[in-house]
Amino acid sequence: MNGTTMRAITVPSWGGPETLTLADLPRPVPGPTEILVRVHAAGVNPVDWKTRATGGFGMHGEPPVLGHDVSGVVEQVGPGVTLYRPGDEVFGMPEFPRQAGGYAEYVTGPARHFAPKPAELTHIEAAALPLAGLTAWQALVETAGLTGGQRVLIHAAAGGVGHLAVQIASARGAYVVGTAREHKHALLKELGADEVIDYSRQDFVTALGRTVDVVLDSVGGDYGPRSLAVLRDGGTLVTLPSPDEVPAGADRGVRTGFTLVEPDSTGMRALAGLVAAGRLRPVVETVLPLERAADAHRLGEAGRTRGKIVLSVREG
Repeated sequence: MNGTTMRAITVPSWGGPETLTLADLPRPVPGPTEILVRVHAAGVNPVDWKTRATGGFGMHGEPPVLGHDVSGVVEQVGPGVTLYRPGDEVFGMPEFPRQAGGYAEYVTGPARHFAPKPAELTHIEAAALPLAGLTAWQALVETAGLTGGQRVLIHAAAGGVGHLAVQIASARGAYVVGTAREHKHALLKELGADEVIDYSRQDFVTALGRTVDVVLDSVGGDYGPRSLAVLRDGGTLVTLPSPDEVPAGADRGVRTGFTLVEPDSTGMRALAGLVAAGRLRPVVETVLPLERAADAHRLGEAGRTRGKIVLSVREG
């Protein structure tokens, strides 16, 4: 490997975790309005293993390189970039849903798809924040318009999106209810949940009745239709897994809809502001080296992780 190549995890063929392959690839070059980032850490998200298994949105490069969340240091700026200089620490989820290639030592992307890395976070923690944090922010704040005093129900509250959504909702002054297994309740209370329901032992519909203003559903299946029963008239249900899983909710003035996260420097800076205020911090349960990306996928697909899984690409 020399100065023109880099280590990256490629997907020669769609399939199981064993298809993930460590390879040497040409180092990308930033184009106009782009920056080249030396990646220190890359977040792992469900979209990564779904893409690996099926090809995902079909918007991959050649060869396919997974990963959207990155935190690192600006190595080079392209023509027209004034926001950053080489040496600046940044984090972001460039290009989503197109290929960002985060499972690699270097990535390029539009400068405005990144934000300055919060000084309060390590690169490992910062890499856990962009996609899941922006998903929660855009769903709760921008789509649902969550305000102080409202009651919000967050499903899979200890997961990657969920544990950040709990903190964002709490910071906005909402009454936060989460669903999670009992051994995760203590963590959620620490993060700001006012009430936690063990979905394996109690029906959240029975527990809550029609008392909720906003529901964030990252589970899918029957959770969407069942969640309609806990919404007050005029409430909002935001569905994350698929537009095919959005239940009809026009009666009683209930709004329902699917949201897909978008790169957004303004939203990233809002998340960084919450971090600086001590109101938001990603929980990283597992850190693995880049070459163990397959193990990270196996762990994530098991569906029992609290918070996030992150790949360490380089030390520091």
